[in-house]
Amino acid sequence: MTQALHDGRAEASPPAALGNSEFDRDTQVRRRDGGHPGLYDADLSAGWAIGEAVNGGYLLALTARALGDALAQPDPFTVTAHYLTASRPGPAVVRTDPAPPGRTLAAGSATLLQRADDGTETERIRVLATYGDLDRLTDEVRTSAEPPPMPPADQCLSAGDDPHHDPATAPPIAARLDLRIDPATVGWAVGAPSGRGEMRAWFALADGRDLDPLALLLAVDALPPTAFELGVTGWVPTVELTAHIRCRPAPGPVRVAITTRNLAGGFLEEDAEVWDSADRLVAQSRQLARVLTR
Repeated sequence: MTQALHDGRAEASPPAALGNSEFDRDTQVRRRDGGHPGLYDADLSAGWAIGEAVNGGYLLALTARALGDALAQPDPFTVTAHYLTASRPGPAVVRTDPAPPGRTLAAGSATLLQRADDGTETERIRVLATYGDLDRLTDEVRTSAEPPPMPPADQCLSAGDDPHHDPATAPPIAARLDLRIDPATVGWAVGAPSGRGEMRAWFALADGRDLDPLALLLAVDALPPTAFELGVTGWVPTVELTAHIRCRPAPGPVRVAITTRNLAGGFLEEDAEVWDSADRLVAQSRQLARVLTR
């Protein structure tokens, strides 16, 4: 991988036109030309950071954008990421490796790389994904899943409802999301966690951009950790995350429901469901996270 981070930006080009949303701009990747097939340059934005590290859902969306250009199909169906080291704002490279495509699905892998402080090349995340075309799926649905019971968005709580909220000290990502948390899962914020390991919220992008499959990859990792409702505080970094995109979401905010049933040995699982405004299950995920208590 020693060639991956050599300066090739003068020969890089964007794979496709993007919208004006901050999410689109900040997940942009630039295909590196000049004899470097499968390499994409990117800049990890500090606007999606929590503390010194960049949010894992944002990283997944950026890496998935590169894979969407490299593979023969447009939409992520399943994406699995292993987070190896914490990503920092700044330059990065995505190296893609497509597998031979099938008739209706295409698979491939990707790695996201950065330079460490000492200049050595460091792998941040490793991704394996399968892509297809969501617009070619049938409308048939047979399911026992039901949307989560949640109050309307105007009866849920945003960061602005906290009298102690200070935008100047809040994580930068908070300004880019419109999260309305179900009051039943916000006890942790007032020192009274429920102990149930549940987190539910309405999710949208703050600039009003409609959600698409890449934004759903952000949504499954954008809520406060369920560990907070278990009475545990501290950093909860993702170790592995697998997301399934089931269909293209209808316009409007989505409802995200996340549950944890087992915290043991310093690790927990988070199972997420994402439901759109048409009451369709549009995304699911499971992640393993490590709990680093203060």
